[in-house]
Amino acid sequence: MRALWIVLRKELLDAFRDRRMLLVAFVVIPLAIPLVLAGTNALSARKQAQQLEGPLELPVIGAERAPNLVAWLQSHNVKVLPAPRDADAAVRTQERDVVLRIDEKFGEDWRSGRPASVEVIFDSSRPLASGATVARLGGLLDGYSGTVGTLRLVARGIHPAVANPLQVGTRDVATPEARFDLSQQILPYLLLLLAFIGGMQLAIDATAGERERQSLEPLLATPVARESIISAKILATAVFSLLSIAVTLIAYRLAFAIVPARGVDASFDLGPGGLVQLFLIILPIVLLGATVLTALAAFARSYREAQGYLPLLMFLPMIPSLVLMVAPVRTQLWMLAVPFLSQNQMIVRVLRSERISALDWAVSLGASFAVVAVVWWIAARLYHREQLATSS
Repeated sequence: MRALWIVLRKELLDAFRDRRMLLVAFVVIPLAIPLVLAGTNALSARKQAQQLEGPLELPVIGAERAPNLVAWLQSHNVKVLPAPRDADAAVRTQERDVVLRIDEKFGEDWRSGRPASVEVIFDSSRPLASGATVARLGGLLDGYSGTVGTLRLVARGIHPAVANPLQVGTRDVATPEARFDLSQQILPYLLLLLAFIGGMQLAIDATAGERERQSLEPLLATPVARESIISAKILATAVFSLLSIAVTLIAYRLAFAIVPARGVDASFDLGPGGLVQLFLIILPIVLLGATVLTALAAFARSYREAQGYLPLLMFLPMIPSLVLMVAPVRTQLWMLAVPFLSQNQMIVRVLRSERISALDWAVSLGASFAVVAVVWWIAARLYHREQLATSS
């Protein structure tokens, strides 16, 4: 145990002497990621508010065919613009978010009491850019249609309620924390990625780097068991990564307090208890990442070769996040036994302020630590290879 502590202290001292490593781990990452995400969220919320509340610029084809409709739209903060020459091209090139085309037979159908046709031209491949505008226009057209329909029924002596036999009410049970969709989608992936490969520079340098500097062979020649040596190097990487993640989480919380999303009923009010839960959830991934990186550094023949494996490792924490973004599923107990998928689901539940049972904690942490133990055993076997100390 004393030998493990000595090697651990030595690796941490070497790491904290590297100013570039400290700058990236404790300044660049903790500040850049939270501020970029908080700023992006604030800009997105501001743009959405402008689309929903600001003047809606709407090019209309055939505005003269429906003067009452155009006047009604103008009374609801819509600025009617002349029609573009090519409406499809104007929308496709993002010159306009949406264009309204009034059918040539609109007046004839309107006077005869038949449904008059209008066409909303938009690009569904850009929901973030124009989705709110399209929804706003759809709501206005539905409102105008409902108002005119009611007046027609009253004119015929029919109560308007006859046309609405079903009265539908809604009740949204989502909390402000659960509505914070940006963090629920991006934060789990960023945390898992940072936890898994955040200590890559230290892990690779502690084995492949020392082997190239010819400082690993004297360490292996000491009477210290190689299991203790590799355990100390893994723990040093894990400690370094955990400190970086702790600073990042605190900065993340402060960033959303400094850059709030005004006008949006959403919150990232994650208290100390939530931060501790996130820290505990990603702990196994930190250890797993440190162990995998150390094993790869022991397997690789050079520092450069070890770095070449990193792009492949980045896909591991990405897979569950992408799958759940495309096809969200309800959390089941077996999912909590799958590394990365388990942590992703657990992080989302913490962000949504949902209760996590003791069984869920036990399955998630138990299965993840079991995988860590298996990978550590493989890494320890690699450290017993005779060619470990040589770079060729």
